[in-house]
Amino acid sequence: MAPAYIISSQTGITYSWVFNEFPSFVAEDSRRFVSQETGNLYISKVQPSDVGSYICLVKNMATGSRALSPPTPLTLRTDGIMGEYEPKIEVHFPQTVMAAKGLTVRLECFALGNPVPTITWRKLNGNIPKKARLRKSQAVLEIPNIQLDDSGSYECKAENYRGGNAFRGQLQVYTYPQWTSVINDTRLDSGEELQWECKATGRPRPLYRWLRNGTPLFPQSRVEMVNGELIIRAVRPTDSGMYQCVAENKYGAIYSSAELRILASAPTFQSSVVRLVATLGKDVSLECKPRASPKPTITWRKGDRRIQTLLLRNNSLRIVNATRADEGTYVCRAENQFGVTEMTTVLMVKEAMRVELSPARVEVTVGESVVLSCKAIHDPSLDVVFLWMHNRQPLSFHQGGGHFEYIQTQSSNADLMIRNILLKHAGRYGCRAQTSGDTVFAEAELLVRGPPGPPGIVIVEEITDTTATLSWSRGMDNHSPISSYNLQARSPFSLGWQTVRTERVIGDMESAVAVDLNPWVEYEFRVVAINAIGTGDPSAPSRVVRTKEAVPSVAPTNVSGGNGRRHELVISWEPVSEEFQNGEGFGYIVAFRANGTRGWKEKMVTSADSTTFKYRDETFPPLTPFEVKVGVYNNKGDGPFSKVVTVYSAEGEPREPPTEVSAAALSSSKVQVTWKAPNPAPGRPFGYEVSYWKEAESEESAGKLKTTGSETSIVLGDLDGNTPYLITVKGYNSIGQGPASSPVYATTMKSPPSRAPSNLMWIQEGENVSLGWEPVKAMDNESVIIGYKVLLRQEGRNNSQEVRTRSPSAVLTLPEGGTYIIEVRAVSEGGEGAVSAQVRLLTSSGVRAKSGQWSLHSLPWGSVWTLLLLAPLVP
Repeated sequence: MAPAYIISSQTGITYSWVFNEFPSFVAEDSRRFVSQETGNLYISKVQPSDVGSYICLVKNMATGSRALSPPTPLTLRTDGIMGEYEPKIEVHFPQTVMAAKGLTVRLECFALGNPVPTITWRKLNGNIPKKARLRKSQAVLEIPNIQLDDSGSYECKAENYRGGNAFRGQLQVYTYPQWTSVINDTRLDSGEELQWECKATGRPRPLYRWLRNGTPLFPQSRVEMVNGELIIRAVRPTDSGMYQCVAENKYGAIYSSAELRILASAPTFQSSVVRLVATLGKDVSLECKPRASPKPTITWRKGDRRIQTLLLRNNSLRIVNATRADEGTYVCRAENQFGVTEMTTVLMVKEAMRVELSPARVEVTVGESVVLSCKAIHDPSLDVVFLWMHNRQPLSFHQGGGHFEYIQTQSSNADLMIRNILLKHAGRYGCRAQTSGDTVFAEAELLVRGPPGPPGIVIVEEITDTTATLSWSRGMDNHSPISSYNLQARSPFSLGWQTVRTERVIGDMESAVAVDLNPWVEYEFRVVAINAIGTGDPSAPSRVVRTKEAVPSVAPTNVSGGNGRRHELVISWEPVSEEFQNGEGFGYIVAFRANGTRGWKEKMVTSADSTTFKYRDETFPPLTPFEVKVGVYNNKGDGPFSKVVTVYSAEGEPREPPTEVSAAALSSSKVQVTWKAPNPAPGRPFGYEVSYWKEAESEESAGKLKTTGSETSIVLGDLDGNTPYLITVKGYNSIGQGPASSPVYATTMKSPPSRAPSNLMWIQEGENVSLGWEPVKAMDNESVIIGYKVLLRQEGRNNSQEVRTRSPSAVLTLPEGGTYIIEVRAVSEGGEGAVSAQVRLLTSSGVRAKSGQWSLHSLPWGSVWTLLLLAPLVP
């Protein structure tokens, strides 16, 4: 079966085959294989299910485009039956495979045969890399990130029981050139020799060539090129330019570039005259360093006399054991083919300088201060500069934390003040005095006494249930002998580090035994040294160790109990902290007996976190007293019991109902219920539950309200008006509810009037307002009117004042100026009726009444009505 296209998969092309119709693709397995190198579809052993039409699909992974081949039919021959035969390898990788380092290599191998062959792989000169993967039923060997050591001979073998067939090929890994040594910009004097070398790695090994200013460079009489090395003898200005070394193999080339500059100039000096001071009896060098290319010839003279001796390699003039006779003027002459120049050095010889540093050795204690004085004895014609050093490092006065101060009272004296000395300030302090002719250095030693340094690492040598044997190494005593040690421990249950008990540990000891530790607790230990100055820093913590297990030694506390359900004895206690459980398998032993009995009942509680135990026995009555104690145990044995306390069993639910229950209507929606508590007895109520329901309904629909404590009355609200209710009361406690009282009846009052007072009229005279309204008439289903409520409030304020009156009129006194709002409601036994429309009154700010003075005048409605008709209406 021929493919429609044969394109290498290395170009980003993938092949697949459609069977009969899209999107039914041929599934690759040990019998069917699609080569991604050729695009061909191979079927090792054709079966009737393979008959059909095949289309090759080629997809470009970079662009996403694809193309389909014309259909290719597959039919079965009818002229014979295919017999069994040995494998025949139809697809295999090339005999030589070249691959770049770091890429992924795919080696294909597929065979025809009957039965279907099995493919295996091996590497002839070693093992197949562990990173390799077998794909497509072992027809593809995939090696990712290929390296040089993956090179070698690979073999694929196809086998069935009729025989076998193998193919071998060579995998070669190549690498692009990579630099190991490159060339750099270089400056040379005319006449010198250039020697450059560049080196690169690569497989195959790279070759080298050279370019100058982009043009190939060839060997000449002065130019030599061998294996990446370039030599140019006696360079000239014309040799200047940009050079490139090229390393290349057949897979690529790399470049290294550098500039060569040939210098050519007459000699010059930075300064034509130099003044130099030498010290009497010491050596001195007079430098001569001109800038010139090529290097000039140097000569020295003093006055008219040429000097040829004591000339150093760098052309400096060396004078040994200088004397006054060596003073004078020295001339250095530099000459090359481009010119001549001279430099003059004026030499003066002075007496040697001396430095006195005092005190030479001093001992201080942490926190004290000291002054070191440095005095220079030198030639008065020379200036002296001082530099203070600590352990041969210059002191930084700005970064010393305010501990150091430089004091100079005279030009030849310099003092160093060290304040509030710390341990780190100990060491050698140096004073360096320098003039233009001499440098002298002197040192003093500062010893600082302070608390000891931290001891060395702490080792736990032996551990028991309550002790730990510790050892450590001595730390620095900081010039004050260690007098004793303090041992400290930390556990998950301690608040930081705590001092542990031990025998007194004196300064020359390096071991101790910590005692009174808790069993089965993880500890860390550290040691602190103490001397006459103070307590030092602690050592690093030891490793974490756990003490051995032991029988519990701490009993539970706060044993108590009570409450619970009927016939229950509830016992509670404060749990023992994990710190005192002393081992695994910790639990509690609860022991109890009824007062007056002899034998103890014991129950095991296996949870270390438990805080309660409940015992049920229907034979003992409520509030039976018990003697109770709680003990502890673990895998090591039983521990102590707590003190014996008395605990009462549960008292049971209330036994008797409340008495003298009564109910009285307060309004159309409220009823007050009162009762008397039952006689004190076992089953005392913690509170009461009141049930209420309409006479026309069943008790199951009852509403319920609860009281707490000793309250014996409650107000029921949100009831319907003019409705009879049945009401019962029962006691309750934590055990349950007691019996209910006999039902009592209460009928709520009729509803308050639904109509509001109307036709409000008023007369305002100064601070007094006469107010009247049309009386409200209650409907048949509403409560009888017994009066009215007038509400007066000042706008902008929350507080208000109310006035009650039996007649439909009232006289109000306004306390001060402002805007007032007046509302009126009818009042009945069933409650307050609807509110009237608001009346807004504005009074002058100048009119004030006595504070808090209100007056009310009840007038016959007819009189008020007549009076109001005569007054103008105020909207």
